[in-house]
Amino acid sequence: MSKILGIDTSNYTTSVALLDTETMQVSQQKKLLPVKKGEKGIRQSDAVFHHTIQLPQVLQKLFESCEGISIDGIGVSFAPRLVEGSYMPCFTVGDGFASSLGTIIGITPERTSHQVGHILAGIYSCDRFDLLRSDKPFLAFHASGGTTDLLLCTPNEDSVIDVTEIASSLDLKAGQAVDRTGVMLGLDFPCGKELERLAMKTKRSFKTRPVIKEGNCCLSGVENLCRKMFDEHESSEDIARFCLCYLCDTFKKMIESAFEKYGQMPLICVGGVMSNSLIRDELSRQFGAFFAKPEFSCDNAVGTAIYCGLKRSLI
Repeated sequence: MSKILGIDTSNYTTSVALLDTETMQVSQQKKLLPVKKGEKGIRQSDAVFHHTIQLPQVLQKLFESCEGISIDGIGVSFAPRLVEGSYMPCFTVGDGFASSLGTIIGITPERTSHQVGHILAGIYSCDRFDLLRSDKPFLAFHASGGTTDLLLCTPNEDSVIDVTEIASSLDLKAGQAVDRTGVMLGLDFPCGKELERLAMKTKRSFKTRPVIKEGNCCLSGVENLCRKMFDEHESSEDIARFCLCYLCDTFKKMIESAFEKYGQMPLICVGGVMSNSLIRDELSRQFGAFFAKPEFSCDNAVGTAIYCGLKRSLI
């Protein structure tokens, strides 16, 4: 039996997880970074500061009921994505802690990206490890505050999965559209859950016109359209629903374009935006997409622990 510690210090959440490789059960603790009322995000210097404070707190909660457990592996995210130039200071907090802990206990951490962590957390949540044991590629749609990426994922024995971006947003990201609309409506950042609650209070339907360019999307328009609705005194419920319908229709166009180019294949959806029930129900119905449960779709450290287990052939 092995215990693997996962660590993720993203731009939104301090996350830790403990994976039991025998039972495949996980325990996790998360804490959102504090954002001032009315703000649409957080500065990286503040994110680093808060992670430094919060990481010991969530670790203490994680291990409160785990007396005597030894750690056999450490997985950690060190960058947003596995592409050249992908860097955010907030990830240095978790990466540095993992390196220090590893030195003390004699373990070299397995380092991966925040994005790969999301994909693997989704695979864990959906129990789709068969996707990693095949020689066939699959698609992952990662939609969050920092990404709106459609990814071609190919299982790889050395790197677990090779990830190639095949479509993305050319401007605003999906999570930014959600949060900017939510803050405009007076919601607290991050706004995803509250925007969904508002949207579910109306049954109004909308015909949207997503902007798609060679499979990529442009989302700056949805913010402007929501602002126009707000200025015209439309209800908060209708604005919230329009925003989510626009995003959902955009995702559908991107997926259709990818299927036309690469052929149909399994599709797994991850990231905070993909925890929305309206989007989940529609993409599941139309494409048979798999969705991580909300606790594994939003920022979490489970995927980094899974990555370590796979890299070390412990799972």
